[in-house]
Amino acid sequence: MKTVFVGLSGGVDSSVAALRMKRQGFNVVGAYMKNWSKDLPGFSCPWKQDYMDAKRISVQLGIDFVMFDFEKQYFDKVVKYMIEEYKIGRTPNPDIMCNQEIKFKIFLETALENGADAIATGHYARSINGELYTGIDSSKDQSYFLYRAPHSALLKTYFPLGESTKKQVKAEAKKFGLITANKKESMGICFVGKVGIKEFLKQYVVSQPGPIIDQFGITIGEHDGAIFYTIGQRHGLGVGGGLPMYVVSKDMQKNIVYVTSQIDDDKLWQSSVKLVSPYWIKEPPVGNKTYKVRSRYRAPLVSAKLNESMQIINFIDPVRAVTPGQSIVVYDEEKVLGGAIVT
Repeated sequence: MKTVFVGLSGGVDSSVAALRMKRQGFNVVGAYMKNWSKDLPGFSCPWKQDYMDAKRISVQLGIDFVMFDFEKQYFDKVVKYMIEEYKIGRTPNPDIMCNQEIKFKIFLETALENGADAIATGHYARSINGELYTGIDSSKDQSYFLYRAPHSALLKTYFPLGESTKKQVKAEAKKFGLITANKKESMGICFVGKVGIKEFLKQYVVSQPGPIIDQFGITIGEHDGAIFYTIGQRHGLGVGGGLPMYVVSKDMQKNIVYVTSQIDDDKLWQSSVKLVSPYWIKEPPVGNKTYKVRSRYRAPLVSAKLNESMQIINFIDPVRAVTPGQSIVVYDEEKVLGGAIVT
């Protein structure tokens, strides 16, 4: 009988993932990853509640339970990366780095060292022969966050929810009376809880107020640190009245945020962008072949071509608010080839 360590977050998705693995006849061990426990001003870290919910689910399912403390590794590999990216004006995706460095590396390695044959998570995605595919529920598909999971890790990973919709998962949780059936989804930074990125960054960076300048070169307001703003951002600019404003660029050296009131402003739309840190799960894309790509989570799939060097992506039609630090993920039908980071 195969032993599978299921990453239990204390939420309904991972709870149903564990339930399904047990019902399929695996020897299931529930594993809670303690990646963050620090409270922030005005926000209480939910890790204790999540830990207890994960433990209760394990008791309810009659499976063994372990906790792995990855807090140091999470800070070193995910939080530091995130902070440094923001400092240079980019908008990173910590969930992608968490999956790369924690779930499909340290967690997998630790689980295998503790007797696991494989791991499972509650992601809405599919792993087939070590390759990554989208989940069938397009509204919940999380393959975008998983594109840097190694082929070797995917060979030892189950995604029990990949063939289901969120509605089906919640119904199953209620049917079996899981204690997490009605628990609300956590929003915010990966593992940190319901805290905004600005409040989080303020604990680690020194910010200075600076001007907000519109498309006519007129200073229309003051920001509280260019580091906190992202390309395409509309809300939270503090320049109320008149037309909506959108962030088009930032000058980190001069601490200036540039905005426009024109949704069709050329600066908001890109026909091509440069990429760094490419990662291909198995085989790289074919240069100059048309693929579907996603420029941020929940962004629509659009057609694009990568050049031969894989360092530039050319969109068939211009794409709005492509943001440095975010990932471009490349899809061949339902299969995820991999992706790279916008520079």
